[in-house]
Order: sequence, then structure tokens, then C-alpha cells
Amino acid sequence: MGVDLGSTTAKAVIVDGTGAIVAHRVVQMGAVSRRGVTAAIEDVLRESGVERGDLGVVIATGYGRRLVPDATRTFTEITCHARGVAAMSPGTSLVIDIGGQDSKAIRIDSLGLVDDFAMNDRCASGTGRFFDVLARALECRLEDLDDLALAGSDDLEVSSMCATFAETEIISLLAEGSVPADIAASVHRAVAARTLGLVAQVGRANPVVMTGGVAHSRAAVHFLAKALGTEVSVPREPQITGAYGAALLGLESLQGETTVIGHAVEREHRHTGQLANGHDCTTCSLGQAKYQPIDVELWTASVAADRRP
Repeated sequence: MGVDLGSTTAKAVIVDGTGAIVAHRVVQMGAVSRRGVTAAIEDVLRESGVERGDLGVVIATGYGRRLVPDATRTFTEITCHARGVAAMSPGTSLVIDIGGQDSKAIRIDSLGLVDDFAMNDRCASGTGRFFDVLARALECRLEDLDDLALAGSDDLEVSSMCATFAETEIISLLAEGSVPADIAASVHRAVAARTLGLVAQVGRANPVVMTGGVAHSRAAVHFLAKALGTEVSVPREPQITGAYGAALLGLESLQGETTVIGHAVEREHRHTGQLANGHDCTTCSLGQAKYQPIDVELWTASVAADRRP
């Protein structure tokens, strides 16, 4: 079982011995909710007909990964999203994950190993929280934002990308007589442009897959694709890629196909024989391995590129 406890939702996925998804569950119960993760685990166990004690391994990931009870071990969400997307959408080169409180751009190779990543976790701009603010300011339901934004035509100037101040700016635009549809479209364009900044840090690559709760938004996907100038695909279940990747890494560790050999803690450390602190690579148990950015697990796979279920 893979469990992804994010900033606003808890996700759990159980896979069988072939890596196929047996059951999955997404629960929203507030910020990094212990009740949410408990509910997600109980629901997915009930749906699968599996007892907790029958699970071979439980891997936790996400913001609240250390709050997942009885987890065998943890992985960062970067590692798990990369692995999950590689399995769900083979051939993906760039993952754009936009959740409730953060956004990520992850460039991956054919095995789902992380080549590089950039993350915005200090500001709610362009995240699910930001669109909540937009819907409230426009006095519409969140589920109505897609049609509203896609109907907009004028490109208005939206200078503030801070969720705290954006509501005030949106209200000012309304007071000036701007059409709500144009405001919604303009905010979506601004979010897409900001996301391009993350992509620029890791480098553009195709194919592109979008995951996270915001991937359910047709408008967000549409404006991001226009900004990138390329097609953006969305998996059938875009919110469970992290939990699915965690479950697959757990399965592979049981089967001896994946071995975790350490953590990269220096962003510019490329394993050239010496760490930034002067120690040799063998000291940190990494040995010779491909470069990984900060806080992304290094793992090796003994199976071929077609290992995906």
C-alpha cells in the first residue's frame, strides 16, 4: 500500500503482486489531516478486502508522510510522483503536479527516475488554494470556474499572484466593470505563466503530464497547454500518482527489484568523488549514482525499462 498525505487530501492505493491497482481512495478532510489519512486507509482496505496485517509493505509519502501510522518507510513526493506517472503514462518526460498548497515541475527519465525538479511550496499562488480564492471573489462555485474561464476573451492584467492579495485585486477588477469570465481567464493565464517559471528551472521536455487536484480543472489544463505550446495529458486518476508510485516502490523493494541506496542532500552534488562537506561519496553511502536534486531518494532498479505493470 502507498499512502500520500498531502496538504489538503489523503490518498491511499493498494496494488497486487503485478503492480496493478486493486483499490484506491482520495479523502479531503482539511490540512494534513490525521483523520483524513485514517479514513483513506480504512476505505481502501475495505474496498480491497485486505486486512492491514496482510500488506507486505506500507510506503508513506507527501507533506504528512511521517504522520502515517505503521509505515514501513517513507519517500519524498517527488520520487513517488515520478514513479507513479512513469507507470500510468509510459514515456512521460515532464510532470507538472499542482496540488492544494504547492506546485512542482519534475523531469523524469524512461524508468521514472528524477532528472531534476523545481518546487513552489512557500506560496499558494497557482495552487488549488489560489483557485478557491478566485471562486470566492467571483462568487461562483469552484466547479463552475472551468466554464467561466474558458468563456473569457480579454486578457486583463493580473499583477498579484499572492493568494492573500489576489482577492482584493479581483474585486477591484470587478468594480472597474471587468467581466467575470475575462477575470477568470486572465487569472488562469497568469497561473500558467507562473508555472512556466518552474518548468524553466528543470527544462522543457515532452510528453507532458499534469497531476494533482488542479489537473481536474479543464481550464487549468487548457491554459497551461497554451502557455507551453504543447499537449498536456492528464491521467485518469491524477490525484493518486504519488500514492501509486509509493505502492510500486514498496512492491519492487519486496521483489528485490528496487534498492534504496541513500539520499542526495546537496543540490549541486553530482557524485564526482567528493561531497560539498569534503567527504568522499562512499561516506554518505551513495557511491556512484546519477545526479539527484535535494531530498530525492536515489534508488536503483535491476529490471528493464519495460518493468511497468
